[in-house]
Amino acid sequence: MAPRYGSTRERLSVCLFIGALGVNFRICRSGYVALGPCVDSGRPDGPGQYWIWQCGEAEEQCSAEKVVVAAPGITFQSLHGRQAAGHVDELQDVHREVYGEADQEALFAGRLRVWRRQQGFVLAEARHGDYLVGFATGMPLRPSTSWWKDLTAPLPAEVTTEHPGRTFALTELLVRAPWRRQGIAGSLHDLILDGRPEERATLAVLPGAIAAQKAFRKRGWTRVARARGPQDGSLVLDVLVIALPARHR
Repeated sequence: MAPRYGSTRERLSVCLFIGALGVNFRICRSGYVALGPCVDSGRPDGPGQYWIWQCGEAEEQCSAEKVVVAAPGITFQSLHGRQAAGHVDELQDVHREVYGEADQEALFAGRLRVWRRQQGFVLAEARHGDYLVGFATGMPLRPSTSWWKDLTAPLPAEVTTEHPGRTFALTELLVRAPWRRQGIAGSLHDLILDGRPEERATLAVLPGAIAAQKAFRKRGWTRVARARGPQDGSLVLDVLVIALPARHR
């Protein structure tokens, strides 16, 4: 039996049983999810350390709050600012594979440098072993954000005015092509938004990305605007918003 440290709440984990699959697994709300036999990594010692639970035949009783189902062997973890710095090359590899455009690669590299330095930046990763198969990034919007400045039609101030704690921006959600349609994107989406204290979240997606548009709307996202960057040739993007559960605040 794995050693116990503190209460279930202190361990920040949720144990679930998926009857149809015959799989027990634990969602570690500090950021790590896995399938397999039950193993506890021990007490976290500082930044970058996680409670790591891999549950197969768990004997503990845990309350079920959330279900995340993805392909067997996929693990998920959540990282912040400095922790993400050592993963930049891998993130760029995934971005390059998904988009395959040199100009987009350079643009992403520049944005990622800025994002990582912003307070509240979060990186959610999905890995098969050590191999990064997908990721999501996001951060809270600041009152001075430019997020709402390039809209093709104006929105009321009550929609675009930001204050601390109002909006979390989901800035990237990418999965390598061979790993799609396995629940990985949905799990990354849920991991990065779960427990957010903000009132709402927002993202931008290509109007022609039909599969992504359908997936987001199925999860409750609503299109509120369309935006185009200030540079010549900038892409037109749909801006989506979703209200976050009040119980998180």
